[in-house]
Amino acid sequence: MIRPVGSWVAVPTPFSPNNEIDFDVFKDIVDFHAAHETSALLIMGSAGETTMLSMDEKRRIIQEISSYSKGKLPVFFGTTCSTTEETIKLSQFAEGKDSDGVLFVVPPYVTPPETAVYEFLRTVIDSVRIPTAVYNNPSRVGVNIDPDILVNLSEECDNFVADKEAMGSVSQISEVLSRANKRLHVLCCDYPAYSILMPTLALGGHGAANIGGNLIPEEMATMAKPWTSFQDVERCRELYFRYQPLLKLLYTVTNPIMIKAGYRLLGFEVGVPRKPLPDATPKDLKDLKEELERIGAVQKYGK
Repeated sequence: MIRPVGSWVAVPTPFSPNNEIDFDVFKDIVDFHAAHETSALLIMGSAGETTMLSMDEKRRIIQEISSYSKGKLPVFFGTTCSTTEETIKLSQFAEGKDSDGVLFVVPPYVTPPETAVYEFLRTVIDSVRIPTAVYNNPSRVGVNIDPDILVNLSEECDNFVADKEAMGSVSQISEVLSRANKRLHVLCCDYPAYSILMPTLALGGHGAANIGGNLIPEEMATMAKPWTSFQDVERCRELYFRYQPLLKLLYTVTNPIMIKAGYRLLGFEVGVPRKPLPDATPKDLKDLKEELERIGAVQKYGK
């Protein structure tokens, strides 16, 4: 069972000028991260505009990128759909294409009660045998996944390997880690308003499921490394403070607006977000370019 550790980067879905998926650029992104120390990729997460992809597009992404990434780095695919039945079908399709793993969120907008959240997650995790992860993102879906649910699932499902936390409660991360640390890898987001990366690693967490690694992959790989010595602590703290201004810029608007703008500044023609999401404003683009140049990212990673 693959268990994500370190920097697990949520990448955008590249679109061509005619609004179709650009698989050549998609493969360039896979190669870029494989060459720059990223531990694993998350495709078709919230940063991948998954709710604006058709089912046919999702299947094609799984088929092409699962095959292309083999031997390069592990890739998990977000397979949550509006219903349990559709989620199972897409997850089993990913399993049939030899995907490394799939990731589930609570289906957005429906805000199910806690018992229904558990039933949904247990059902979809049990529907496949490949590694699965859960993404707890209450700001996106309106529901927080209670630690009891995550701990129980880790005890009941051998293929539940990772919990991605994107919420501002260190106490929740502490509870999950203290009760399920030997079975479940816990990774956190890099949202600077939460600033939970260092607390997560201090509690024994396993890394960061992040967006910053899209533009500074090697730096995020170092920052997200699980702590084994005080040298790791000092290095993480130094890097976090150094790159905090970039993270703040990336989160000024909804993902993946600034991520796509950043990739374009590095020379990757990822296109713009699908409507109704806008592109970055001229001011945001100027601020992002200045920051990427200030930290040396354009010089280091630009094509």
